Amino acid sequence: MFKSAIVYRIAPGWEPPSLASLEGALDRARFVPCGPTEPRSAGWIEPRGREHEALVESVGGHWILCLRTETRAVPGAAVRDALEARLQKIEQETGSRPRGKLRKELKEEIVVDLLPRAFSKFATTRIWLDPKAGLLVVGAGSAAKADEAVGALIEAFRDLGAVLPAGLLKTQMAPSTAMSLWLAEREAPPGFSIDQECELKQAGAGESDAALEGTGQARAGDRATVRYARHSLDIDEVVAHVRQGKVATKLAITWRDRVSFLLDASMTLKRIEMLDVVLEGKAESGDDPADDGFDADVAIATGELGRMIPELVEALGGEIAPESVSEPAARAPAPG
Repeated sequence: MFKSAIVYRIAPGWEPPSLASLEGALDRARFVPCGPTEPRSAGWIEPRGREHEALVESVGGHWILCLRTETRAVPGAAVRDALEARLQKIEQETGSRPRGKLRKELKEEIVVDLLPRAFSKFATTRIWLDPKAGLLVVGAGSAAKADEAVGALIEAFRDLGAVLPAGLLKTQMAPSTAMSLWLAEREAPPGFSIDQECELKQAGAGESDAALEGTGQARAGDRATVRYARHSLDIDEVVAHVRQGKVATKLAITWRDRVSFLLDASMTLKRIEMLDVVLEGKAESGDDPADDGFDADVAIATGELGRMIPELVEALGGEIAPESVSEPAARAPAPG
């Protein structure tokens, strides 16, 4: 159900709309494939993957939605070749080679001409909204992808004359600081165990651990980086790296022998995997052939992650309480 996850907090006091009204708003923003000259399209599709069914599914009080995007990009080499041919033709006919604004306009015309022949790339982002817990979990491994999905959902709520006051869940301790501490002390917080993968980066001159909080991408090329894969991290070498000023930007963790994942400095959960004890429970319960296992998958994912996320937040020092707001607080979608 979720291979990656970015967690948002919905501000206290939020009252969710009815499922029927949200369904109507999503239907007005349903996914439509790109037109002949459109480079991109985004919209809602059925979470179950069946046409003409609900665009928002409620399973045990958990709402599941699905945003689909289509992007079409013309290869740069094709654009350059076509542009050069057109520039040469104009130069031969007029004795002058177009430059500046005219050259840019010609390039844009070529892109539009070639778009109908460009291949489409599709992507799907799942969203889990838990109205009772005030959580919004986006199945994305990058901030840009998650922000686009949350932005689209906020627009659907605005279409209803409502708000979705969602912002990234923030913890008292930066994930990089906490992960470094766990490695230095060779001990994970209660309920968690450290697996065999991590990434350590040297903090820049005068840079504190807190400065690495966020994307974990700041000046990556300027800092010494050490990576361990399929290797025990309970060794003096790892402790020495931390004591010498390196901070953990990625760490593989397992929660209660039930869920494994890779935590990064931005608190993005990647490579989420339900372990055997969870999957055995699913097999014993049996799936209803009529729903292709959708309800069971949702119940497992929301049940396990719904218990794990609060414990992870506690391990990071607890949550920085969100303010009660009346306007959306999520970050704006990244351009492009």
